[in-house]
Amino acid sequence: MPQKIPKIRHELKYYISTGEYLVLRDRLKPLMPIDPFADPDTRSYDIRSLYFDDIYNTAMWEKMDGIKNRKKWRIRLYNYKGENIKLEKKSKYDMFTAKESAKITKYQVQNILDGKYSFLMEGANPLFEEMYGDIVVNRLKPIVVVDYTREAYIYPAGNVRITFDKYLHSGNFSTEMFRPTMMPVPILDPGTLILEIKYDVTLPEHIRDIINTTVGLRSAISKYALCRRYH
Repeated sequence: MPQKIPKIRHELKYYISTGEYLVLRDRLKPLMPIDPFADPDTRSYDIRSLYFDDIYNTAMWEKMDGIKNRKKWRIRLYNYKGENIKLEKKSKYDMFTAKESAKITKYQVQNILDGKYSFLMEGANPLFEEMYGDIVVNRLKPIVVVDYTREAYIYPAGNVRITFDKYLHSGNFSTEMFRPTMMPVPILDPGTLILEIKYDVTLPEHIRDIINTTVGLRSAISKYALCRRYH
């Protein structure tokens, strides 16, 4: 099965305060519908990601050193449920990002946690096979769990997605992503959120103007790197 070329997208990130979040949210709400997968009452959903790194901590150090072309692996589930789990490879190409994903079952994830990787080569899934290569060659392994709550808005023109990520926590040294009683460690200062803006080619001018008049300078933010600080 030939591997698809991933779509390249722009990705901008900012640290924002609760006040900036409230102002920006109220300006965007009339223009952008809420993510259809979000809870209609809270306008948000919970995300838990299990990140991987190799024996040299390549993903972490390449991020810290500002390497322009890099990748990282993660397994992601939503609202702490096992029905919709994805294996994802996120790649960085200078100013652009790309994400490749494949569905993975809870049973398969548990096999990975138990160090049983052979199934990755059994289904002719290119993403599974690539991960298996990194496991064998670079000794890729689960390293940290990252938790946060996401409020997301979408805009069809330009495939724009704006997200507010709140309550970022690290699972510290635990990689048991299905354990509900993880007691994660808070990472951000109280009242601090992460704003992410993703789009394909051009950010519509009226949305860009709202962003530019509400928030400050961009930051090179990695939730994975932030949550590795205790390692």
